[in-house]
Amino acid sequence: MSDRLSVLKTYKLYVGGKFPRSESGRVYEVTDAKGGWLANAPLASRKDARDAVVAARKAFGGWSGATAYNRGQILYRVAEMLEGRREQFIAEVADAEGLSKAKATAQVDAAIDRWVWYAGWSDKVAQIAGGANPVAGPYFNLSSPEPTGVVAVLAPQESSFLGLVSVIAPAVVTGNTVVVVTSEKSPLPALSLAEVLATSDLPGGVVNILSGRTAEIAAPLAAHQDVNALDLAGADAELAKELETAAADNLKRVLRPEPADWSADPGTGRLLSLLETKTVWHPMGV
Repeated sequence: MSDRLSVLKTYKLYVGGKFPRSESGRVYEVTDAKGGWLANAPLASRKDARDAVVAARKAFGGWSGATAYNRGQILYRVAEMLEGRREQFIAEVADAEGLSKAKATAQVDAAIDRWVWYAGWSDKVAQIAGGANPVAGPYFNLSSPEPTGVVAVLAPQESSFLGLVSVIAPAVVTGNTVVVVTSEKSPLPALSLAEVLATSDLPGGVVNILSGRTAEIAAPLAAHQDVNALDLAGADAELAKELETAAADNLKRVLRPEPADWSADPGTGRLLSLLETKTVWHPMGV
């Protein structure tokens, strides 16, 4: 028997590349699938949500202006670091979702593979979302995809890691910046992902992670005038309706929640849904 006291981890929010406590000072208990205590997670407030939007907007210019190749390399570096902390995430997913080690391993491996898959799209998405348009006249008419801007993402409630990666990666690989509201009951894999992002090459503010009560944090994000799009993957039907109504005030793009099998092939739908198309006319030289 060891008489050594365990060093309990203090989880924090991730905003602008830093790890602040919630400005409210509040925390809430996170339990495993059997109701056993795991940790205290920060309970983010409306002000935390606003601060995260400010950080995401500040980071948007540099991230969207980086070359697609550079974004892909940075995101691949994140996957390398996830692989190095694989055992930690397996344990956290097993606790969060009540899975056996074998099933949790399959979830984590799929999440890392998916991150790599999306990273690979960084310099290829323009090939399927843009192109030269035929016009009757002496002009070039070219369409190219551009990021929407700041995206508020409600992470899936049940898939604490694979679902989380499946909503973050397609948003950031195309140049958007995100404010993520974690799964309310299983936030720990997301808060650990923040530590990976902070020690990779990802610029601060590109991904901001808030834990707490989903409805409480999502409401100010849906109404925020500087949020350009809203992914409601983690909202139930009633909450989704309220948030979509609030988002209509400044014409946010809204991805409505749909039944999802996060282990299935994701396709390019979510990747393309957070892009705008810029079309340029250019006269031909004579």
